Amino acid sequence: MIKLDVGSECGLVGINGKHWLITDTDGVFKKEYAELPVVPKAVADWIEKCKHDGTSVGDMLCSERRPEKMRDWMALTPGTYEFNQKKYTECQNFVARAWLDGYAVEAEK
Repeated sequence: MIKLDVGSECGLVGINGKHWLITDTDGVFKKEYAELPVVPKAVADWIEKCKHDGTSVGDMLCSERRPEKMRDWMALTPGTYEFNQKKYTECQNFVARAWLDGYAVEAEK
């Protein structure tokens, strides 16, 4: 998992909990990585669990395997229990991109 705080210094936390501090005086790091997708903590937790368990990205997206919170976030219209095909497709692509490229975790409310 990649967590970052973009500013003049960027802090990263790697998958094994290792921390790095990157000074970004020329803005290259910010330009390259500031646009990582921002995912809810439940999604980040699921991605990390699947990666840890050796699950493929395809199986990670399988609706029968996903935790309920993630299924709801991906497929339902907010505030309802209505399936939203467009949102579901967009979220599948979004989560696959987060799996491949890294992501930032949404701040908890």
